[in-house]
Amino acid sequence: MDKFILFCIRFVLSLREIAEMVGTVFAKISLYMEQSKKFISPGAWFSMTYPADWNEFEDGEGSFLFYNPTEWTGNFRISAFKGNATYGKDSVKQELRENSSAIPVRIGRMECAYSKEMFEEEGAYYTSHLWITGADEVAFECSFTVKKGEPVAEAEKIIASLETRKDGVKYPAEIIPVRLSEIYQINEAYEWVDTTIKELLKKDFQGAEEDIAKMQQMMEESNIGPKKKDAWLAFGIALCVIFANEVDGMEWRTLVDGNREAPILLNTSTGEWIDPMKLVWSKVKAGGKVNLPEIYSSLF
Repeated sequence: MDKFILFCIRFVLSLREIAEMVGTVFAKISLYMEQSKKFISPGAWFSMTYPADWNEFEDGEGSFLFYNPTEWTGNFRISAFKGNATYGKDSVKQELRENSSAIPVRIGRMECAYSKEMFEEEGAYYTSHLWITGADEVAFECSFTVKKGEPVAEAEKIIASLETRKDGVKYPAEIIPVRLSEIYQINEAYEWVDTTIKELLKKDFQGAEEDIAKMQQMMEESNIGPKKKDAWLAFGIALCVIFANEVDGMEWRTLVDGNREAPILLNTSTGEWIDPMKLVWSKVKAGGKVNLPEIYSSLF
């Protein structure tokens, strides 16, 4: 009997230890998610994670720039190129052949050709670290520019997180921090509504709730046809901009769902989100009457 009781005690302790281990794992995962953001490239060629206190900034075409705007620790740039099935690894080999200063390194599971160069700007010295890496049909050119002597661990973590996304594979829908490409889309739509109201109605537009009546008037007087999809999408985006201005806790995100990449408005308190691309356009497609004040009221 004593042996049975002892066994039960040990069994309960084992379950408790397992529960504590599982809790620790989930706590670490949660902490990691809080410390990093996910980026999926336009066209969904690749994904990566980067520090949570970094943001994406405007760069040259085909290049993506990330850094910490509050406390600068370096500029991380990444460009991706597609080729044949072995293009990723072939690009690494080519860099090692053609760049005499490049050496082979491994970061996580990524084989890289690494080189660096130093330069001076306005009396300060910097080092630009360059990695050529790749997998499958995608090659990456990654650079990290820092003050001379500063570490590159942040860049190496990003490179280690790189994943290529295969054509024809259905990936789960993901909501990620809003990308520059969606910010441009939001701004372009809002500016079109703003400019059209000012030119057509000779009225001001402040992006406030009282401006929705002006949007309705502009829509009716413009006689926008059902095939003018961009215009209807712009109305949906403008309504969401107004909603975000009026309601606390609303933040823009990017939805990546198969071939669909679009801005959405997330309620950070509830996790619910609004799809501005369907908000007005879905009613137009269904042949219904569009009443912008009613659509806006339905968001609350």
